[in-house]
Amino acid sequence: MKNRKENPMEKVTDLTARLAAPIVEEQGCSLWDVEYVKEAGTWYLRVLIDKEGGVDILDCENISRALSDLLDEADPIEGSYTLEVGSAGAERVLKRPADFQRYLNSPVLVKLYKPVDGRKEFPGTLTAYNEADGSLTVDLNGTAYTFGKKDVALCRLRVEF
Repeated sequence: MKNRKENPMEKVTDLTARLAAPIVEEQGCSLWDVEYVKEAGTWYLRVLIDKEGGVDILDCENISRALSDLLDEADPIEGSYTLEVGSAGAERVLKRPADFQRYLNSPVLVKLYKPVDGRKEFPGTLTAYNEADGSLTVDLNGTAYTFGKKDVALCRLRVEF
């Protein structure tokens, strides 16, 4: 309850990220994202991590144990939830400007809210990201498509085989 009283406006995800960051770094990993979502009637607090060479089950277990204790102490969530610590995955969602900058020239899948040229999905190469307005450009077989931030439902890395 302490943290909720100290800063009642702090979102669950922000508080969790703040608590998790030192634990994740001690484990030699980096914090990719924190999600708090309801699925099939159950709330999940997901902490997604990354590590050079890949995340393993011991990383997840060690971080989960330490973070669980801190979350119990801070008590940021009323009601029950499931804590999950896992890898951000090979096909991770790009959300922050640093994510887009880091993965320039990588294969991505962009999903739009409304169709452009009769389609809502654009698998291509991320060729540009404009930090000022959040727009991104994807090359699809030699044709460049630029999408505004408000038009993009999702942009994630795409694994090519």
